[in-house]
Amino acid sequence: MAEKKTIKLASTMEGRVEQLADERHRIELGGGEARLDKQRSKGKQTARERIDNLVDAYSFDEVGAFRKHRTTLFGMDTAEVPADGVVTGRATIGGRPVHVASQDFTVMGGSAGETQSTKVVETMEQSLLTGTPFVFFYDSGGARIQEGIDSLSGYGKMFYANVKLSGVVPQVAVIAGPCAGGASYSPALTDFIIMTKKAQMFITGPGVIKSVTGEEVTADELGGADAHMSTSGNIHFVAEDDDAAMLITQKLLSFLPQNNTEDAQIVNPNNDVSPDESLRDVVPLDTNKAY
Repeated sequence: MAEKKTIKLASTMEGRVEQLADERHRIELGGGEARLDKQRSKGKQTARERIDNLVDAYSFDEVGAFRKHRTTLFGMDTAEVPADGVVTGRATIGGRPVHVASQDFTVMGGSAGETQSTKVVETMEQSLLTGTPFVFFYDSGGARIQEGIDSLSGYGKMFYANVKLSGVVPQVAVIAGPCAGGASYSPALTDFIIMTKKAQMFITGPGVIKSVTGEEVTADELGGADAHMSTSGNIHFVAEDDDAAMLITQKLLSFLPQNNTEDAQIVNPNNDVSPDESLRDVVPLDTNKAY
């Protein structure tokens, strides 16, 4: 078995603070600059960019950045998995506290291992404890196969947490990339699902479909935003890109109470009752025309 990487601690407090800053910077790079650039070249934001663009400036407080997996098989004993592929923490949106999680596709394809699921579940439990909405950015290829049953167990805990939060605090799922396998079950248990046009969500991919049924289907036809909005009905909002998804999330949360002990905010109307002439043509006079 290969030796694990060891870090020699600096001898002064100033040196250790610099080491901490260097280690945090390394973790914030996720899978590295090349993979981050590849993510951006596809018109997608990185895990941390999504959180930064969603929440109020400088309000995000990350939790669990230095957490590591405990798997040793299949080369995982020497694998570097920054933040175990998910960014979790708390922040504010419009001055209101929220808890957020964002899967990092640049780290092992955003695959969910035991530690990643534990981080997400702990964030959800904090959301339940404090009565704050929970927002989750999904961008994952599914279970981390190297971790076997531990990965699947983590998914089970995540689903159970979704159920515990249901009806207590708002849960918003943002499908911002591939959402395959076990990753597709959790958003289905949330209250609102927002999906970008660059994302797909399905239990199994086109390759498996072809090998089992012989049917050839593209990823978008199988689990794209149009398919889920017009056919399956699994999602509630379609966003053009990540930026649009952020705006929808912020607008949605502005309508919702923090939890089930609060009432939704009341906004004074502008008392404008002028007729909307465009409504006159919503239903055509010609009964042969569709509407």
